[in-house]
Amino acid sequence: MDWPPAQIWDLELSQLRSNPGGLPEGGGTAGRGIRLCRGKRDEELILPINSSLSVTLHQDQLKTTTTAAISKDFTEDRIWLNGREEDVGQPRLQACLREIRRLARKRRSAGDEDLLPLSLSYKVHVASVNNFPTAAGLASSAAGYACLAYTLAQVYGVEGDLSEVARRGSGSACRSLYGGFVEWQMGQRADGKDSVARQVAPELHWPELRVLILVVSAEKKLTGSTVGMQTSVETSPLLRFRAEALVPARMAEMARCVMERDFQAFGQLTMKDSNQFHATCLDTFPPISYLNDTSRCIIHLVHRFNAHHGQTKVAYTFDAGPNAVIFTLDDTMAEFVAAVRHSFPPESNGDKCPASRSRFLKGLPVRPALLSDELKAALGMEPTPGGIKYIIATQVGPGPQVLDDPHAHLLGPDGLPKPAA
Repeated sequence: MDWPPAQIWDLELSQLRSNPGGLPEGGGTAGRGIRLCRGKRDEELILPINSSLSVTLHQDQLKTTTTAAISKDFTEDRIWLNGREEDVGQPRLQACLREIRRLARKRRSAGDEDLLPLSLSYKVHVASVNNFPTAAGLASSAAGYACLAYTLAQVYGVEGDLSEVARRGSGSACRSLYGGFVEWQMGQRADGKDSVARQVAPELHWPELRVLILVVSAEKKLTGSTVGMQTSVETSPLLRFRAEALVPARMAEMARCVMERDFQAFGQLTMKDSNQFHATCLDTFPPISYLNDTSRCIIHLVHRFNAHHGQTKVAYTFDAGPNAVIFTLDDTMAEFVAAVRHSFPPESNGDKCPASRSRFLKGLPVRPALLSDELKAALGMEPTPGGIKYIIATQVGPGPQVLDDPHAHLLGPDGLPKPAA
């Protein structure tokens, strides 16, 4: 999910648990994220060309769950994602494993390789599951690598800041190691040691803030974030101009908006920066277009909703995909959800069936609301049934949490994934 400098929002979390089956094991869950400013100056170390800000979403609604185990009986490192075994030789995954093992050696051996604990030579098995679409522009890689870094640290006994470990998998993942509002500092050092995450404001700083994920498509995007970003770095003059001339001031302004809970300015800056991110995508050669017709209809819906009220009550941002992330406040959420349902009604008369309503609207409870005839007229949109697959309502969440329930583990006592329930 690491892309040219654009958004300042990300939504991710992690949790961890212990193992009842005798294997040294850890596990965790992590949410997902949307950024407003990003881009990388070093692809191998995954160093950004500008700082960025994110918000961590609550793991009760969006999370990645990861379990890791090490054993002398394992013959090789292995990883399963969403029930399917993946190539453990993937470079970014290997970079995370190397870094966590290096830190474990440094901590346990005090530099004496002859005194290393035997467990450091053990192979690791990892299983990870997302409860939201993967590779669809919803920050699954950032959530996944944050969860992986945190879980591996528990398994290998590594303490301290894990920004560098998580960043080696996905740049945005370093922000997912903290709750609330988080900055990924660009840093200046060539080795990236100062490119770390820091919390700007805690989880409960802005309790009225709500987030709606409008899932337009759960399909894997055609152009991956990493490939797209590399192409933009090579071909887009706008990307570099943004990073140098625009993003620093926007970062300072966004931090102010968060600290002062200024939703009007926060919302407008979020939308402007999202739009400019996608302008950067179009400035790339060949151009990249992550938005589709439904995405653009959502943009129009938001602006017409705000115009009707005479103020910014909702704000959109889009990452590298067609799915929208909507920011609003608690007292506006019900009315805007009703506006979305009016403009993008669920297929098969879902409104009339309680079960269909729960499938269309997931996450936090949202009270029913009626739209005035004036607002319906102001929206001025022909309904598009099925345009939005479902909505996830959530809020700002905490950082890594320990999960004590052994039944939540993804690996069994033999170190292999448990059968699907």
